[in-house]
Amino acid sequence: MPVILAIESSCDETSASVCVDGQILSNVIANQTIHELYGGVVPELASRVHQQNIVPAVQQALLNAKVNKNDIDAVAFTRGPGLLGSLLVGVSFAKAFALAKNLPLIDINHMQAHILAHFIAEKKPSFPFLCLTVSGGHTQIVLVKDYFDMEVIGQTLDDAAGEAMDKTSKILGLPYPGGPLIDKYARTGNPDAYTFPEPQIPGFDFSFSGVKTAILYFIRDNVANNPNFIQENLNDICASVEKRIATILLNKLKRAAREYNITDIALAGGVSANTGLREGLTKMGVDNGWNVFIPKFEYCTDNAAMIAIAGYHKYLKGEFAGQEIAPLARMPM
Repeated sequence: MPVILAIESSCDETSASVCVDGQILSNVIANQTIHELYGGVVPELASRVHQQNIVPAVQQALLNAKVNKNDIDAVAFTRGPGLLGSLLVGVSFAKAFALAKNLPLIDINHMQAHILAHFIAEKKPSFPFLCLTVSGGHTQIVLVKDYFDMEVIGQTLDDAAGEAMDKTSKILGLPYPGGPLIDKYARTGNPDAYTFPEPQIPGFDFSFSGVKTAILYFIRDNVANNPNFIQENLNDICASVEKRIATILLNKLKRAAREYNITDIALAGGVSANTGLREGLTKMGVDNGWNVFIPKFEYCTDNAAMIAIAGYHKYLKGEFAGQEIAPLARMPM
């Protein structure tokens, strides 16, 4: 029954988790609110706050799991991709902890961990399955053949879906982070009130730059005619934007599922917390006879539980890292 301590620090959440024999016993996430002042994540500030949060987060994770630090068998950590300064804090802590306790290290790819979060729940997808991974920095359709055998068959050519939502929120004058606010206002809006274009990109790749530009011009032109246009139509605007971004993602996913003849379909990443996307995938699953897998909200955003479950499966395979390992800002799947 291996006991895994996991660390996640790829962006602006400091998270620690304890996994015992594949069961998540704790998942502590320390968020950073300082970035709200700047309308986005400031890398230097993020790394400094990670330094303040890392020790308390690990202590709380051990307390919540009722596990002593001497019982830990291995330390898993996010190696990349992510902000280099933020990653450095988590990697350095993991290496120091492992060195002090003479424990093996397990390096984890952050994007693979988002997908493997589906193996935390009792209901798990069967290999092979397709996973739509959507976050602020990544938008991918991944063919998952095994725990660590994954092939990206489609990805964004420019902005990620999360970036498109965040940039739309800025255009609308909403505070950071804007993605959850668009989701909130969309719940009481009409998704068919306004129509935005769907990019015609070959294959399974995505593009959101054109949609973002169309939204910018749409808002500019309507505000020129009515200065109160945003305030009077905010819910409908958010619902229409959310619907377009969701349909761009789901239409590509539907094509990929048909081409690869796969019926186990998963959703992962921070944007998988979006209500419209979750509801759209659920409905599409019913219409197409898919087995749909959507993680709990706490496992959608960056969290150490997904690092822990990925670390557990690497532990079983005996795949460990040495003390010479370093973080990677860019890390292929």
